Amino acid sequence: MTAHASRTQPVAAALLTGTVALYIALVAFGNITDFGTNQQFVRHVLAMDTTFKDDDLMWRAVESTALQDAAYIAIIVWESVAALVLIAATALWAAALRRRAGFARAQRLGSVGLLMILLLFGAGFIGVGGEWFAMWQSENWNGLDAAIRVVTLTGIVLIVNHLPSAGAAADGSKDTP
Repeated sequence: MTAHASRTQPVAAALLTGTVALYIALVAFGNITDFGTNQQFVRHVLAMDTTFKDDDLMWRAVESTALQDAAYIAIIVWESVAALVLIAATALWAAALRRRAGFARAQRLGSVGLLMILLLFGAGFIGVGGEWFAMWQSENWNGLDAAIRVVTLTGIVLIVNHLPSAGAAADGSKDTP
């Protein structure tokens, strides 16, 4: 196998990790600089005020704006930390490509950041928002399609991140992804 072919997977992992890092950094930046837009989204989802208003579900609604805002701030903090982790992982991938060593460290940190995104968008937005707070019932405040796109992209990147790469560590070390 040529050196070029053996570096394809780490290059793909680096670029894709960087893509998700850029995306989530922009999401966090947008939520910080335009706080009110998605604040309203979170408030409506948690209040369940645009759902079918089924009495069997409405007991789940969180009507306290203080709790709604605390949840939104927690989301922004999680997004920001995930962005920083993925930016650091992207830098580690780039350094590993230059040094031809350190791939495992980049892979581990990338996996942490990607799993953070999968937890937020999968468990948080699809599971809790979509099902527990019945976001799927709302015509105006339904973020499931966007969450599914992010989970799909991030899941693919996580898989690429874990694909084996023959000869990724050209120095002969066992530090391959």
